Amino acid sequence: MPVAGVDLVEEILELKRERNAVILAHNYQVKEIQELADFVGDSLGLSYKARDTDADVIAFCGVHFMAETAKIVNPTKTVVLPDLDAGCSLSDSCPPEKLKAYLEQHADKNYYVIAYINCSAGVKALSDVICTSGNAVKIVRAAPADRNILFVPDQNLGSWVMEQTGRKMELWRGHCYVHVEFTQNAINQIKGKHPAAEVVAHPECTFAVRMLADEVCSTEKMIDYCRKSHATEFIIVTESGMLHRLRREVPDKVFIPGPTDACACADCRFMKMNTLEKLHDCLLNLEPRIEIPESIRARAELPIRRMLELSK
Repeated sequence: MPVAGVDLVEEILELKRERNAVILAHNYQVKEIQELADFVGDSLGLSYKARDTDADVIAFCGVHFMAETAKIVNPTKTVVLPDLDAGCSLSDSCPPEKLKAYLEQHADKNYYVIAYINCSAGVKALSDVICTSGNAVKIVRAAPADRNILFVPDQNLGSWVMEQTGRKMELWRGHCYVHVEFTQNAINQIKGKHPAAEVVAHPECTFAVRMLADEVCSTEKMIDYCRKSHATEFIIVTESGMLHRLRREVPDKVFIPGPTDACACADCRFMKMNTLEKLHDCLLNLEPRIEIPESIRARAELPIRRMLELSK
């Protein structure tokens, strides 16, 4: 068992070399993992970063659906997740069996299913096209005009997209438990302490919070927005891990965690289940390993490919 600190990091790097592995870290991971990773970003971008390397093993430091996405687009690579219990409240809100039953029950509506990438492989396999928070507006605008849209699983992202596009959609009643913890009251209070700061919020936040924001955008777009803005202070209304990446990549500006009514910043308990010790062990044992039946994986890849075609 490695000891904490430098020895542990060195052992992880040695295992990475031995396994010919690439370490991916989502923006919401703890800073120690972000600083060790080969790539830091959002789930889809990371999955394609892995595909473009010659690595045999992908160690995905994120949550379960993200590691599944990596396996969907990298079927020949071994994909491991430091903690198999690192789930997602948003993904869990839309089980594939419930979506399948709903589509069968309402077959007369001829739904065009747009699935936010924060969902399971099973849900992706039932969808017509995938979207991310960064391209959701473009994907919805490209949807067939003669089809009813069912947007799953995030109702807050879906409502924001309707505001941007004017396209009517039926929204699955799911949400990220972290992003709905941000409130209008909490944001107003922190804004009172930092009146010059711009508010940058993720579209998974509620309508009341989005209305207070100077910019609503994906985590990846937050980097570019904050870098180009004339403001020098920003209140970042998303999971706390994003602050570390912003501070690394835009070091000349000040980033303030968006508070909730309960605490000064918002941590995702699932994202924080991954640790350096667990990363070490998953590289050592190549477990827990992500496996997806090929029939589901192949069907889940099709709407991802459709998204990429529509996003060009």
